[in-house]
Amino acid sequence: MRELKEKIFKGERSLFGSTDLRIVDSIFEEGESPLKESCCIELSGSMFRWKYPLWYCENIKANDCKWLDTARAGVWYSKNVSVADAVIQAPKNFRRCERLTLENVVFTNAAETLWNCRGVKMKNVSAKGDYFAMNCENTEVSRLVLDGNYSFDGAKNLTVSDSRLLSKDAFWNSENVTVRDSFIAGEYLGWNSRNLVFENCTIESLQGMCYIENLVMRNCGLLNTTLAFEYSSVEAEIASKVKSILNPSSGMIKAEEIGELIIEPDKTDPSKTKIICKNIGRNSDKPEWMR
Repeated sequence: MRELKEKIFKGERSLFGSTDLRIVDSIFEEGESPLKESCCIELSGSMFRWKYPLWYCENIKANDCKWLDTARAGVWYSKNVSVADAVIQAPKNFRRCERLTLENVVFTNAAETLWNCRGVKMKNVSAKGDYFAMNCENTEVSRLVLDGNYSFDGAKNLTVSDSRLLSKDAFWNSENVTVRDSFIAGEYLGWNSRNLVFENCTIESLQGMCYIENLVMRNCGLLNTTLAFEYSSVEAEIASKVKSILNPSSGMIKAEEIGELIIEPDKTDPSKTKIICKNIGRNSDKPEWMR
């Protein structure tokens, strides 16, 4: 493997179609697509300053590298990519990639990042930005800290563990998602999803967990959560108070306390949902805005 050390690369496609290169402590200056269509590249301590650095690439390892804000749309249509100990300022990174590993990565602007990727493993990642990981498939996430709305929209076959998400509309339109040992705060959590599981999670949400087919919650706490489970089929064991529940479609809900249970018999069949709770503050047949 040929080594290039302490180099400065300029101009469009400066290393286009390269193979078997180790690039150390180097800078990619102005010039689009410097490593487009390259294979078997190792990058260490290097920096990207311009757009589209790694498109249509395969077998890429990048350690201790930086993508500046101007290095937008950095890694698209690539396979077998590993990124570790990186800082990425640029948005819209990682699109339609396959077999992608991210470890100890900081995204300072993760807007529209990780779209349509497959076979992703993320560990110790922090990210700020909306629409993170839309339509990702076959993804394993651990110790993610995310500040951004609309995350994991359309995700399939996803596991998330030991994570902290401040994310309105997370997991919309998703399928086969399991979240364990995590904290989530955000309105309208999980709408229009299928096979959504929360285990040992703490959740705060306005109108969360609605319009879901097969929602499972095990040993979860719902802080300040209102109008939950509307039109959802649910099996839930809640280890806390739920402020209010509205029109679940079927299943079982077990909670320590329910502030208000709202069931509109003309919209849902009460007999299809078993409620196990010794302390229900109020039973209502209409939500507050219809009284």
